[in-house]
Amino acid sequence: MSEQNEHVLPPKYNPTDVENGRYQFWLDGEFFKAGKDQSKPPFTVVIPPPNVTGRLHLGHAWDTAMQDTITRMKRMQGYDVLWLPGMDHAGIATQAKVEAKLREQGKSRYDLGREKFLETAWEWKEEYAQFIRDQWEKIGLGVDYSRERFTLDQGLSDAVKEVFVKLYEEGLIYRGEYIINWDPATKTALSDIEVIYEEVQGHFYHMRYPIKDSDETIEIATTRPETMLGDTAVAVHPKDDRYSHLIGKKVILPIVGREIEIVADDYVDMEFGSGAVKITPAHDPNDFEIGNRHNLDRVLVMHEDGTMNANAGKYEGMDRFECRKQIVRDLQDMDVLFKIEDHVHQVGHSERSGAVVEPYLSTQWFVHMQPLADGALDMQQGEDKVDFFPARFERTYQNWMDNIRDWCISRQLWWGHQIPAWYHKETGEVYVAKEPPADIENWKQDEDVLDTWFSSALWPFSTMGWPNEEAEDFKRYFPTDVLVTGYDIIFFWVARMIFQSNKFTGERPFKDVLLHGLIRDSEGRKMSKSLGNGVDPMDVIDQYGADSLRYFLLTGSTPGQDLRFYWEKVESTWNFANKVWNASRFSLMNMEGFTYDDIDLTGELSLADKWILTRLNEAIEHVTENSDKYEFGEAGRHLYNFIWDDLCDWYIEMAKIPLYGDDEVAKRTTQSVLAYVLDQTMRMLHPFMPFITEEIWQKLPHEGPSITVASWPQVRKDLHDHQAATEMKRLVSIIKSVRNIRAEVDTPMSKQIKLFIKAENEAIADELQSERSYIERFCNPGELIIDTSFEVPEKAMSAVVTGAELFLPLEGLIDFDKEIARLNKELEKWTKEVERVQKKLGNAKFVEKAPEAVVNEEKAKEKDYLEKQAKVKARIEELQQ
Repeated sequence: MSEQNEHVLPPKYNPTDVENGRYQFWLDGEFFKAGKDQSKPPFTVVIPPPNVTGRLHLGHAWDTAMQDTITRMKRMQGYDVLWLPGMDHAGIATQAKVEAKLREQGKSRYDLGREKFLETAWEWKEEYAQFIRDQWEKIGLGVDYSRERFTLDQGLSDAVKEVFVKLYEEGLIYRGEYIINWDPATKTALSDIEVIYEEVQGHFYHMRYPIKDSDETIEIATTRPETMLGDTAVAVHPKDDRYSHLIGKKVILPIVGREIEIVADDYVDMEFGSGAVKITPAHDPNDFEIGNRHNLDRVLVMHEDGTMNANAGKYEGMDRFECRKQIVRDLQDMDVLFKIEDHVHQVGHSERSGAVVEPYLSTQWFVHMQPLADGALDMQQGEDKVDFFPARFERTYQNWMDNIRDWCISRQLWWGHQIPAWYHKETGEVYVAKEPPADIENWKQDEDVLDTWFSSALWPFSTMGWPNEEAEDFKRYFPTDVLVTGYDIIFFWVARMIFQSNKFTGERPFKDVLLHGLIRDSEGRKMSKSLGNGVDPMDVIDQYGADSLRYFLLTGSTPGQDLRFYWEKVESTWNFANKVWNASRFSLMNMEGFTYDDIDLTGELSLADKWILTRLNEAIEHVTENSDKYEFGEAGRHLYNFIWDDLCDWYIEMAKIPLYGDDEVAKRTTQSVLAYVLDQTMRMLHPFMPFITEEIWQKLPHEGPSITVASWPQVRKDLHDHQAATEMKRLVSIIKSVRNIRAEVDTPMSKQIKLFIKAENEAIADELQSERSYIERFCNPGELIIDTSFEVPEKAMSAVVTGAELFLPLEGLIDFDKEIARLNKELEKWTKEVERVQKKLGNAKFVEKAPEAVVNEEKAKEKDYLEKQAKVKARIEELQQ
């Protein structure tokens, strides 16, 4: 138990001061460490491991802020929460970064050799892993560092080998040919990220291939005529009437003289060009897929250095671009090439050498996907399916799994999980196992590594100790509860985790998957280096604090939608934090000597007390319900409205009456309500804004070492008062109406006015009399009359609220024509409301099908609107007399 008033909050909210050192306080207290109380039910989240390629971006901040919100809330709700952190080796991306760094030093990985290069890559990993941890700290992520994992650590390597070997033994992993990006200058395969696309002025070469045993020809066009030497088919669309009579016939390939077949394939675009395309399976990835579907030969016509090979016939030995020039001349001489048209297109260049990248046929390792996909889809039909949020993305996932293709898992890299396959130096025999063969001197290990996603697909269970199924964490925390990630990696990662988990553990990897969109700039453009529109989350934190950034990210979008970044909106969330700070500071200044044990809500509560406790209950209900559905935007909206409007603008202002008064009992009760409401509010706000809430909560009367482990607020029915809510709504309407009228006639609040309130009945009159102190405090009437009947003053401004009419005699300050015009506008408003609700109630389908409570609510609105309409009409008539 702690007393709060040793220190009050500083007068100015400074996020840097509030946030500095707070994270270390949480770590020292081990508040994020899982497993300390195993009597609690487990709740598990594994972090989508960021790549150790650089610093985190706004998308990471958004993604992790959502996870942190979920796990902080669940921890407060009494769960044993494990939020497992970790990072991905990101083979392709990291190797490219390390090699770029080496190039700056005038070196290549070949100069270092594999072992030395890997040492350099590990040094890179250690440096950037610390950058990432520092950024996690600034964002405030409540992860359990004692369980941090890396996709290349020993435990995960064991899991990768286990999976590879088992899939191979079952015939689900095999070797085959595949098109890769090839750099002829350095004679190495390239990853997609090592290919830079540049706009190049090229040409479209239009040719006519002759049909065998016919006078007909078929027109095709290409940007790379040198590859025609490897053509093994011409493809047309099966529904293209122009070519239906040619399907199955043969074409004579010019220069080469080889007969190739005309095939029908849905890939062909009938509207583009002639609607017929040359198929070169060994030199184009799309042609490769078409070739697979039609069992076409793959004819490679180039060497690794970009010169033409023996399959190119008389062009053998020529550079590919020299060959292009010569073959164009030869085809023109043969009258095969009949048109050359200018064409600007995107051409891939090697990031390393600048050479034009060549799609190139190579032998690779594959996973046979259909059995794995079928198993995962079957799981989605049962009770233990993965639930997608939003649900529409389940169809996206299923469509991809329904049309699955085999997965190429080998990469021509050194950084990654080296494939556990060895080739006998003499016989060529393949040996696949978790450990190398005993006579290792006779074998050579495959030099390639596995695709990064292969190890990432095992992340939810490999991090828990699998393949040791007796590992304590695996038994307690797997399957995990929720995965938070972007919708853009459903195929790359989400799907792979699901089918691998189903295959190797027999369970789903997570119960829920919450998918968010991309962060775009204020104009809706994707953030990128080329546009220069990226925003570093650390810069935002330095300016406005982590709490402001988090709250903006969490509440600025709905699940599955993209989020636009606006500096103005981050600033507005800072204003919200500042509002919370100032309200808390005022409250603490009025709680001197007040302790947690002093909180007592059993005394005589004022209307404002009853109302704020009722609104607190409603806020708890809305925030909890929406957060459980991952609707953080809606949860944040309710929280914001409760704090800004109800607590700050109304309750705290009303609390000043007893706090500054002479009634010590009333003062004590108000302090109790204020302490309780602020305590509960800070708890609700904590998952969204962890730093400022911890700072304030530590100063408030509280129990326990940290708000991170305080219990989540519960709705208390004993503190719910519907009548108080109704009365307060009327009181607020009266105060707002008086303020609006004063503003309309430019009468400041400091100037006293006469205020007449005509109550609809005695009960309302008595109620308003009991609230007299509030009306006097917030309306500043020199004279206040509350009754059910009195002579309506002439020359008065008026307003209608539910259950009462207001009259403000303002002789000399009112323009009667303007007042009648204002009342006519008000009449128009109530007339429209009456028409709307009567139209709704006049709809037989609505009345029959809507729940009774909803229909009754509409009927109550109709009664209320009709009364207001009648009163405004009467007032207009009165003024016009």
